[in-house]
Amino acid sequence: MTQYADVVVVGGGQAGLAAGYHLRRQRLDFVVLDAQPAPGGAWQHAWDSLRLFSPAAYSSLPGRLMPAQPGEPYPDAGHVVEYLADYEKRYELPIQHGARVHAVRRDGPRLRIESDAGDWRARAVISTTGTWSRPFLPAVPGAAAFRGRQLHTTRYRSPNDFAGQHVLVVGGGNSGAQIAADLAAHDDIELTWATRRPPRYLADDIDGRVLFDVATARRRALDQGDTDTGGVASLGDIVAVPPVRRARDRGLLPARRMFSRLTEQGPQWSDGSRAPADTIIWCTGFRPALAHLAPLGVRGPRGHITTEGTRSMAEPRLHLLGYGDWTGPASATLIGVGRPARDAAHQIADELHR
Repeated sequence: MTQYADVVVVGGGQAGLAAGYHLRRQRLDFVVLDAQPAPGGAWQHAWDSLRLFSPAAYSSLPGRLMPAQPGEPYPDAGHVVEYLADYEKRYELPIQHGARVHAVRRDGPRLRIESDAGDWRARAVISTTGTWSRPFLPAVPGAAAFRGRQLHTTRYRSPNDFAGQHVLVVGGGNSGAQIAADLAAHDDIELTWATRRPPRYLADDIDGRVLFDVATARRRALDQGDTDTGGVASLGDIVAVPPVRRARDRGLLPARRMFSRLTEQGPQWSDGSRAPADTIIWCTGFRPALAHLAPLGVRGPRGHITTEGTRSMAEPRLHLLGYGDWTGPASATLIGVGRPARDAAHQIADELHR
């Protein structure tokens, strides 16, 4: 049986919760369909030592400050999961967990959403599926020949899984630096860290509060036609959170340039030098998880969806939230998703009330 709502939100992580908060304030009839079996979004799958870039008070969703975690200036992923679960309950958001959305289609004046919870018809859809479920693995010559184990950031949990191994970490961003630092602290692990360019650490006093302000200022400048400030990318690639800072200052994080190919035993560089590897951890980022929107035909030649704010230019009943700066400054962060979520809810309410 088909069910009806004003708005269907696809995804129940931090962006979906922020959308739900503002849709409730607009008194709209909505449902949140979440593929995860439990609250917490992608945070419930993070590695054990992962910490936020910002103190709890600066990592909050709209309406509810994240409480501090005792003894931890930067909360861990488990604390974030508890906060998101409490947020969902506190605001009585209508979330159906274990309800993966497979397709969104045009259906006359409404959009039809096909999910594990049945079909829904809605006047608007907010897609908030993020990127965690679509890890990116680069094409590297010889990757198929490598005899060891290969995994992405999404499957890393703890250094205890790699005791006595040679581990190759690939990627010069935050996840690469944090996982390399996690492994480097263990004497029984031989670490090789490969990056495309020398690691660019942000100044030690920069955390998520500053990054949010910088991203917001860049978006404001672009919207006003001013010179592009470069945003966060102009400051560096790696936030020097305490574990990374400690490993860096102890000289435990020497980085090698990206290798040219993989052999059966490990990486090989263009000068012929090699390093052994039992496991490769690819910290090479993600792509937006947008397969459910394929029937709408809104993606361009390179897979990008053109938006004005959060709204799709090709399908005005579709909004995208939490995928990065192209759907709002810092919208893929806890503190940054609130503003674009509010704007999307206001715009949808204005349209529906007409």
